[in-house]
Amino acid sequence: MTLEQLLNYLEAHLPESVLDGTPEQTLRKSQTDEHASPLMGDIIRRMAEGAGCASVEDTLDRASAINSLGPLRLEYMADDAPVDGFRTLEFLVRAVDGAFNQEALKAQAKTD
Repeated sequence: MTLEQLLNYLEAHLPESVLDGTPEQTLRKSQTDEHASPLMGDIIRRMAEGAGCASVEDTLDRASAINSLGPLRLEYMADDAPVDGFRTLEFLVRAVDGAFNQEALKAQAKTD
């Protein structure tokens, strides 16, 4: 799955907005700390870096997307962390899983 596909899927399946402009603009804003949502910008930047994505056309896999969020998830599990941030991360992780599950089902249907 490309980073662009994942961002578009997350935009459609999360209550919070993921995109800040086009997917390409969103990636650039996340890399320069200019994303409208600082948390979402941090999430996108970490996923892109964790997967080695320099552009939205680059591919990433489920493991790199989820693993790149591990340190951030730990930060939001702290007693003094904002609950909204923790909830956003939990919804997002489930949505990332959903995106890759959907992609796997589509690929399987093509081979059947």
